[in-house]
Amino acid sequence: MKKHNGETALVAGGAGFIGSHLCRALLQQGYRVVCLDNLLTSRRSNLLALEAERDFTFVEGDVLDPLPQELCDRAGDITRIYNLACAASPPLYQADPEHTMLTNVVGTDKLLRFAEQTGARFLLTSTSEVYGDPERHPQVEDYRGYVSCTGPRACYDEGKRAAEAMTLDFARVGRADVRVARIFNTYGPNMNPDDGRVVSNLVCQALLRLPLTLYGDGRQTRSFCYVADMVQALMLLMESEAAGPDPINLGNPEELTITELVAAIEAIMPHPLEIIYKPLPVDDPTRRQPDISRARAVLGWHPETALSEGLAKTVAWFQRELGRNVPAKETRRVARVAAV
Repeated sequence: MKKHNGETALVAGGAGFIGSHLCRALLQQGYRVVCLDNLLTSRRSNLLALEAERDFTFVEGDVLDPLPQELCDRAGDITRIYNLACAASPPLYQADPEHTMLTNVVGTDKLLRFAEQTGARFLLTSTSEVYGDPERHPQVEDYRGYVSCTGPRACYDEGKRAAEAMTLDFARVGRADVRVARIFNTYGPNMNPDDGRVVSNLVCQALLRLPLTLYGDGRQTRSFCYVADMVQALMLLMESEAAGPDPINLGNPEELTITELVAAIEAIMPHPLEIIYKPLPVDDPTRRQPDISRARAVLGWHPETALSEGLAKTVAWFQRELGRNVPAKETRRVARVAAV
């Protein structure tokens, strides 16, 4: 990837899990980076090392509000806008469904208008959730999905579908140069210990020597991509002159059951794991696997990090995080959330 010395990238949602890794990678590519985040579901601690960098600026703000003046003052320098501004785990995005929906729709509209104003290329991070509980497997980009528009996940699923529609509409009439990434399950360091995602849930429960909670019978499948591979894909997509505005799947095409994920985690732990089963949440997909043929053809990309390697790095990070930063009462809270 070529260096981009002197150019400025805006990362909305840059204090989040993927966003913080993206900010670091952009700095390494020579970008000046402006991170915009409201810190509602992300963590300022993800940015501690970055804030020592001369070319990194953190701006606290919500994409539903008028863009901060500090950001507007730098409009002439911004050449790339990454929109990662939305909670991405069910417990967090369901906690305030109105805010989730509006972040995806109103927030995306504001950032698209900012891209139009600045001439910056815009990348929307959409999600595999636009496929719902898919009837077609694996999922390809032209599959229109099987989504409940009235269920508890709709604020996120339909919000992202609307964000995609708006982004493509801006592209059709020439108002912005856009890219759309449909991100599948991603894991790695900087995940929030109590975000309710399957990897963070299981790893934290294992480290705290709690029973691991499996929903359903454990045979539902996911495809897990290590965060460094995902960030590389996002940057390749942003810089691609061939990708165009059509959505592109980004994720690991290796499908495994949640039971197999538990076995992979147990292989890293020094103690055996106990498992308890709970009912599958409403509208939770039973299968999820990306077809990444387009990413391979257009971007020359595929994930390179083996699950065993990525999980080992993730477990080591959570071990430090839980041991160093989480007091006893907070540890109990993490345990309760992980068991929900």
